[in-house]
Amino acid sequence: MNDAGSTGRAWSRRGALTTLTATTATAALGTTAAARSTGRGHRPAGHDRAEQTASGRLYELRSGHHRAVVGGVAASLLSWQVAGTEMLLTHPPDDVGEGFQGKTILPWPNRIDQGSYEFDGERFQVPINEPSRQSALHGLMNFVEWEPVRRRSDSVTLRYLLHPQYGYPFRMEFLVEYTLDRHGPRCTLTAENTGDDRAPVGWANHTYIAAGPGGTDGMELRLPAKTYYRTNDRLIPTGTASVSGTEYDFRDGRTIGSTRMDTAFTGLSRDGWGNATVRFGGTAGADVLLWVDGSYDYLQVYTDDAPSERRPQPARSGITVEPNTCPPNAFVTGESVLVLRPGQRHTATWGLRVLG
Repeated sequence: MNDAGSTGRAWSRRGALTTLTATTATAALGTTAAARSTGRGHRPAGHDRAEQTASGRLYELRSGHHRAVVGGVAASLLSWQVAGTEMLLTHPPDDVGEGFQGKTILPWPNRIDQGSYEFDGERFQVPINEPSRQSALHGLMNFVEWEPVRRRSDSVTLRYLLHPQYGYPFRMEFLVEYTLDRHGPRCTLTAENTGDDRAPVGWANHTYIAAGPGGTDGMELRLPAKTYYRTNDRLIPTGTASVSGTEYDFRDGRTIGSTRMDTAFTGLSRDGWGNATVRFGGTAGADVLLWVDGSYDYLQVYTDDAPSERRPQPARSGITVEPNTCPPNAFVTGESVLVLRPGQRHTATWGLRVLG
């Protein structure tokens, strides 16, 4: 696990409960104050016209020919339209959706094998929500509403305070800012340890890019990754391998064809600014770029192979390339898990842009 500082003291249940009791009232007041504080040029969050839906309050962002909609539940990117064309494989706001479409995934991305992990010498158990694979999948925050703290016509910042709980006895504050400009949406997430003990954390975003008429098979993908993760039949990593000579080598860009992926990649090539860029062709509109900053060393690719029967779109109607701060099963292996000291923050940014 990645610890940016000193060890800190060992976690205790009594200490966590004491911290929770002492800080709950302060946190509630802080939330109210933050929501009322708009800053120069900001519209008060409480005055937003957002509609209440199954996806929570909706926040419409506009910039030039771009329009985006953010849902308060799971701080989700629900829509991104360019000149009226929807670029995302998404769902109506009044539907809970499936496949974690657009969601911000916290406090761990992907799977924890058997839902059990060890941290600072103590073992924890989180709920298994993927019984067929005996895994705890995609964290604890997929159906919670985030609160608005800042709002402009082209941006919204949402906040969530995660309290200590069984299996994850750590107190964290998360801020997600979505900004829309003339290129597309950008998402910045900041995690802060507001508790008294070291805390493990990781995250991802699960936005899907919509395929054009040729479906996922007809999409082109350029993925700057040198390494992929082998997995067992429950999608738990068993090791890594070079993409060279395999069906997972998309470094030069090519059509996806029949390749099926629920696969993690790393070894990302980066530009002079430290960003890695994925290119999608054969989308519902123009080509799309996904860029991730240096905090995202992993990309999880899923080719939309197994939607439920109730979804209106057929299988392989899009693709998600999820920016991840750590790989699958990281809470078990410790690989690239962020370990934040009390008061420590970490920020990561990704974005989408359209070409042409």
